[in-house]
Amino acid sequence: MSEPRSAPTIGQLVLSRQLRALRENAGFSREKAAKLLRVTVGTVRRMEMAEVSLKIPYVQTLLPAYGVADADMETFLRLADEANQPGWWQRFYDVLPEWFSGYVSLEEAAMTIRCYEPHFVPGLLQTEAYAREVLIAGAMGRLDLDRVDRHVELRTRRQSLLTRSEDAPAFWAVLDETVLRRTVGSPAVMREQVERLLEATELPNVTLQIAEFAAGHHAGTYSPFVLFRFAVPELPDMVYIEYLTGALYLDEPDEVAGHMEAMDRMVAHAETAARTKQILTALRKEL
Repeated sequence: MSEPRSAPTIGQLVLSRQLRALRENAGFSREKAAKLLRVTVGTVRRMEMAEVSLKIPYVQTLLPAYGVADADMETFLRLADEANQPGWWQRFYDVLPEWFSGYVSLEEAAMTIRCYEPHFVPGLLQTEAYAREVLIAGAMGRLDLDRVDRHVELRTRRQSLLTRSEDAPAFWAVLDETVLRRTVGSPAVMREQVERLLEATELPNVTLQIAEFAAGHHAGTYSPFVLFRFAVPELPDMVYIEYLTGALYLDEPDEVAGHMEAMDRMVAHAETAARTKQILTALRKEL
């Protein structure tokens, strides 16, 4: 049995999309490409969806058939070789669910991350104690404290992207008031978590807004979601929606546009960043 694959790198995501575009522009069906490689159609699909690493011999066979010039082919192969180098999260493959596999790579590469969260503090802003309580509650009878610790370590490691010295993404989160009012763990855990949120408001690339109960119904009441925007032109804006046992990655323009509109409406509906800081300060005193 092969080793479970960790999250694809952003390079693999980009090159896989380019490989699909080259095939379609050349008028090749997946069936024709599969026949050329002597593999199944599913193998070609997985290559184009970044579900497997790009095998260099396969790429060397496909590019000439797609009409790619020698110079461009050498560049593509070099980039494919670089993209196949594992990201730092490779060592967490044992606790990364398959449906979460692409998220870390997208998060690392994003220029802007916007999210709506009606239930919990976003993972990038969670304290270790808060994250541990959330993960334990979600174990649903399959509690393994060693795996929980690994998940917490991964989540903590992901958070460093908000404070990295170069190209830290802009992070903009709208939190429903429920996130603050529902106790996770204990009042002490919540107090530490609120303090972490207050610290985050001081970061120049982080914006937090709270949608208070008193403001009523709003466009995002239905479910949490994350919007990604990238500096890499080959990657379109994407939406990530997580549910109990899986997740959806959406990149169709109409679907992305709908979520962007909902986010813009929520931003206008929620308390301002300055008012949010006041709310958090008052809540810390209550705790």
